[in-house]
This record gives sequence, C-alpha cells and structure tokens, in this order.
Amino acid sequence: MDPTESDETSIINEFRPRPRFVSRLIYYRMNTGIRPVPKPLPQPQPLPRPNDTFKTKEEEEVLKVLKVDLMIAENAEAHRTDRYELTRPVQPGDERLLSGPARLIVRRGQSFDIRIDFDRPFNSDKDDLRLIFDFAVAGKPPSESGGTRVVLILSDEDEPKRWGAKTLRQTEDTFTIRIFTPPQLQVGKWKFCFDTILKTNDKEKPFRYTYDQPIYILFNPWCPDDQVFMEDETHRSEYVLNDYGQLYAGSASSVNPIPWNFGQFEDFVLELSIRLLDASQISSKFNVRGNSVPIVRTISALVNSNDDNGVLEGRWGDDYSDGVSPSAWTGSVAILEQYWRTGQSVKYGQCWVFSAIVTTICRSLGIPCRSVTNFCSAHDTDGSLTIDFHCDHRGNPLKEYNNDSIWNFHVWNEVWMQRPDLPTGFGGWQVIDATPQETSEGVYCTGPASVEAIKRGLVDLPYDAPFIFAEVNADYVYCIQTKTGKEEYVTRADRIGKCISTKIPGDIDRLDITDQYKYTEGSEEERAIVWKALSLNPRTRKEKSNTIQEMDFKLEQKEFVMTGQSFDVVLRMTSSCRETRTVKTTLRATATHYTGVSVTELKSKRIKTIVKPRAEAEIRMTVDVTDYLNKIPDMGHIKMSAMSQVVETKLFHADSDDFQLRKPQLKIKAPSEVKIGQTYDIEASFVNPLDITLTKCRFNFESSSIRIPVTKPYADVPPNGEVKCNCTLKALKLGEKDVIVGFWSRGLSGLTGTVTVKVNSK
Repeated sequence: MDPTESDETSIINEFRPRPRFVSRLIYYRMNTGIRPVPKPLPQPQPLPRPNDTFKTKEEEEVLKVLKVDLMIAENAEAHRTDRYELTRPVQPGDERLLSGPARLIVRRGQSFDIRIDFDRPFNSDKDDLRLIFDFAVAGKPPSESGGTRVVLILSDEDEPKRWGAKTLRQTEDTFTIRIFTPPQLQVGKWKFCFDTILKTNDKEKPFRYTYDQPIYILFNPWCPDDQVFMEDETHRSEYVLNDYGQLYAGSASSVNPIPWNFGQFEDFVLELSIRLLDASQISSKFNVRGNSVPIVRTISALVNSNDDNGVLEGRWGDDYSDGVSPSAWTGSVAILEQYWRTGQSVKYGQCWVFSAIVTTICRSLGIPCRSVTNFCSAHDTDGSLTIDFHCDHRGNPLKEYNNDSIWNFHVWNEVWMQRPDLPTGFGGWQVIDATPQETSEGVYCTGPASVEAIKRGLVDLPYDAPFIFAEVNADYVYCIQTKTGKEEYVTRADRIGKCISTKIPGDIDRLDITDQYKYTEGSEEERAIVWKALSLNPRTRKEKSNTIQEMDFKLEQKEFVMTGQSFDVVLRMTSSCRETRTVKTTLRATATHYTGVSVTELKSKRIKTIVKPRAEAEIRMTVDVTDYLNKIPDMGHIKMSAMSQVVETKLFHADSDDFQLRKPQLKIKAPSEVKIGQTYDIEASFVNPLDITLTKCRFNFESSSIRIPVTKPYADVPPNGEVKCNCTLKALKLGEKDVIVGFWSRGLSGLTGTVTVKVNSK
C-alpha cells in the first residue's frame, strides 16, 4: 500500500468489489448475444431412510398397520357421548373452535372397540400385538411404575374392573379388538399407540403405530362400580346429559327462574375442562385424577379467579363498564369461549354464574351436577354458626361491628358421588361452591360436603361443613345496644335457609329440597341438630336471648310487587297479656344488593302503638315508586325491617324480610319446528313498566342449537314504551332446543324469556 494513502482510503479499498475475470470465449459470447447453454441442475433426491437402506429380512416381515379405525360413531353412541361435537369431524362452514378429525370420547369402566387393518394376514405363531396407553402428567414421561403407562397384550378373557384387551373378530388381515378400562381410571386424555412384533429366534422386532389424536376418558355414572354411579336414568339424563336448565333467584316469597344454556357438548368445552385440571395443583398427582372428591374440590377453586387466574372474576357492585354485568349472561358458552380465546379471567360473575360454569364443567367430565339455590342464605364470617346483626335500639345498623350477612339468595352446586373418605352413609349429593366467599385451606373453594352430614349437624366432617351448615341453618341473632349501653339479644331461629331449590329432573318446574338439608324449621329434631352442631364447633358463642313471650309480631311478606308499583311495609302485633301495652316501632325499607349489603335507606318511620289486652294491632308504611326509583341495584332487592320495644317490659322484638321487585317477562315468538341448516326468525317483546327512559339497551339470543350467542343493540326505550326485537338464527343441531332471550339496559335489566324450537332432519 502506498504510504501516502490515508487510513480511510485503505478501508474503502478493502471493501471495494473485486473485478470479475472471465475467459475470452465467454466474453465473446456475452458481447455477441450468444449465451452458453447451462447444464441442468441435479434434481434433489430424498434422503435415504434407515429402513430403506438397512432393512433386514426380519424387518421386511414385521406386520405393519395400514389403517386404524377407533369406530368413533359406534363407541360414542354406546357410551352416550355422541352429543359431544368433538365426536364429529369438522365440516366446511362449521363455526367451531377446534379443527381436525373426530375424537373418541368414552366413559371409564365400559369397553370400547377398535378395528385395525394390516398389510398381511396375522400369524399367531410369529406375530404379536402390544397396545400402549399413556397419560400425560405435568410434562413427565409416562411410566408403568407410575401408573401413567398401561401396556396390554391380547387375551381371550376379560378381567373385571381392570385394563384388558381381547380379540372380538378377526379376518385375514383385519382385527377388531375390545378394550376394557377400570371404573377407577384416571379421567382425562390418553395417548394410544401399539406395537406389532415379529417373534424370531427368541428376539422381538417391533413396529410402532401412534394414533395422532388423544382418547378422552370420562367419569361414568352408568357404571355401578364408578364412584359417580347414579342409578336413576331420569336423573342421569338430567344431571349429565341435559345442556339446558333453570337457576333460581329472587326471594323466598317470590322465586324467579333464570333459564340457562350450559353447553357442555360444545367442541372446546371438554378440552378446556381437561386443560383446567391439567394446569391445576392436582396435575402432578396422577392417582387423584380418578377420584371425584379432589377433582370437584379443584373445580370449585378453578372457576373463580381469586387464586389462579380462573375462569370468572366476581364483582358485587354497580359498575361493570369494563366487562359484562352478571345479569346479562344467559349461558356458559360465551364465558368459556372468551376464556378459551384469551386465557384471562372473564369479567364479571356472581353466584349463579359461578354455579352455572361449575355445572357445565362437571357435566362435560361426566360428573352428575346440579345448581342449587338457598334463599335467606347466611354468610358466617367468623365460624360461630350464628349470624350476628348489631344495631341500636331503633334498629339502625352499627356497621363497624357487622361482618356477617344474609344473602337474599345464594347459588351453589351439588355433585353426586360416593365418599370413600367418609363413614358409610354420607355418599350421594355433595355441596361444592365456586363463589369466592371464604378461603378453605388457604384457597377460595368450598366442599365437597355431604348434604346428609349437613342435615345431621356433623360439622366436623370434611370439607367446609360448618360454613355450609351456617348457610342453611344458623340462628340469626340481633345484638341490640340499648340507651344505657347494655347489649340485649333477640334470636330468630326461623330466619335462615328457606325454599332450597333446584330444577325437577325431566321437567321445567322447581323442586324444593329444603328437607334434604334440615328437618322442619322449629321442630324438636331441627333444634337438636342445631345444638349438636354448636357443640361440635369450637368457635361457637352462646348469647342469652330475650324474646317477648306475651306478644306475637309478624312482618308481612311480599309475594308479588311489580317494578313500577308502590308497596306497604306491614307489621301485625297480637297481645296475649291482660294489660295494655305500649309498643315503639321503627319500620324501615332499604335497597340492598342480593348479598344483603345495604345500598341506601329508601324510607323509615317511627310509630308508637297502643295494644289493648288480648287484642291485635297493625302498623304500616307506604313506599311509593318515587321513593325507590333509580335507587335500587339492577336486581331490585329491597329489605323490610321492624324493630319494636315494649315500653312496660323493656323487651325487644326484631324481624326482617327481603323481596325482589318483579320484572316483566319477555314475550317470545318463533316457529315451533324448523329443519336442520334452516334460518328462522325470532321476536322478543315487552313493555317498559317504568317512567324513565331505558338506555344502552341490548338483547342476547342463545341456544344449544346455534354455535355462538347473538347480541343485538337496541335503541333507547321511552317511559312505558313497547319494545320489539327481531333476530335471525340458524338451526345447527337436531332435537328440541330451547332458545333463551335476555334483555339488559341501564334502568332495567335481567329480563328473560324462552321458547322451544324443534329442529328436524331434512
């Protein structure tokens, strides 16, 4: 390099393209328009496979699989799983989240058949078959010693309650094999493969075939040896196979049904249910995956979002602007689909929505399950088995002391199973609850607790029996702070746990199951059970109860008050004494959330009453529409209360009751029958009963006969205005399908209606 060149020039020269040298012949042809004919490039050849290059005579003779048929349609019908969308291949135009071929879904403890085609006839002298089932647990490799791998050889006999495989039919090159599974088998997805083996000179030459789709194995309520066996076919059809149902809300004096589409057979629901279990703490505990007790306890934790990014986030308030109001949901499918797509907890739910999701997940797994509503349901925060309400002598709440509450209603679940972890006689219905109220063993879950144990007051049996016992049978204690500062107590034993309700199997009406949880209120048996439960509970506190024996007080219940109507709070008094009595009473009406939490006082009235000897008296307070309009939460719950004191004896009487303002029912019009694949129109209508304009209105149309719920915005509705909304739906599934329509707005929400449409084949 010339020493006079700068460093910058040298760097440029270093990276300058070098001249390209060509031969004279090529140069001549390039400049005269003559191009050399390029030689053809060699074609790529497939890489040789070891079996192609090094295949021995024995390997050539190994029996090979041409086709495996899991006989999905036949097995699904036999196992009552043919309603799962996963058992049918995806067709063009299907609105499904999971693509791919059909999957086999079977129930444990019941055999299923498969058919295998080979490339040559099977020779039992030199051929053998080995079937392998693997259960994936938390990413660990399957193993026979750990129970996550099962290896079967063909046998001519069936060993009861165990894994097994035998030849059902055989032709020259086709085998039909029957597989047996134990009734305690782990529930979830099993991978399936098998080896064909050539036996030569005491050596084995295997050929492995792996099926590319998992086999789903579920609980089996039809199998007498399964833990969830249920004898009654009507009950099995309702609590496992019914994808439509009713939840119940309102109040004990006015029970309102909530129609619901559970949708447990939608294509992604079973896959999601199993994924939830796989992602839970029990995923690494293979043995418990066959035990319904820890599984349902885990489900009650996974459905709420408090501990583990579960399916649904709860909110109890008035602001749902960053999600969906709980009263706007009409089915589980939209909630579960959003969770499937996003992996984030869905906003928002309250107790009936949590319960409906649990019902969907349990039924998808084959566990018999139903939603149950308890009216006047206690929330015992300190485990004392009493609900303590602190107030002054006029009934004004002392909020700083009030932690317990009575929910106007609360919805939980019952699941059917045997309880090998409990003494004999406590199987059957078990309570679980996904609503996050209190923690259990550090996690927001509840149950399972035996309903029979609750009725007997055996609160020392697992799980969470004291909390559930208090919900249905606690005593309500008024802790009244008198003018002198002394505390007086009034105990009401009949205030909690009323009209415990669920849907009648095979019918649309309500079934009252209160007698399954407790004996007749106030009977000797019921009082004895309460005292037994109190004696078994170390947190119990016993307060002295002052009751007015010489006078009887009764607060009138409200059975039917339409939204937009006025109502009266009425207290009737009956004296049995020989002297005149002076009674000072405070009547109060309060708007509340359905959880019993006060929102605002609507009206109160202080009344002095003279009750003559052995006579009756009545006092009342009228609450006008203007007193409550725009002041009550969207569910329309109002609490009436009365606090009375007899001047002459200084004794107190206290009572309260709640009711829900009734809302208009939606009127639904639709054709009674349509054909599969056909579109049809449906109309929903009602009249606004309020003197206010309804804003941000929307209708929701949902059914198991359509894939995705349809939401339709609607214009503002003027006072007393008529509403009509039309929607076009497409029938995608055969059978009688219930279409659920819901209406939500600011000002009036929670309106529902249903209609049944029969979908026929073409």
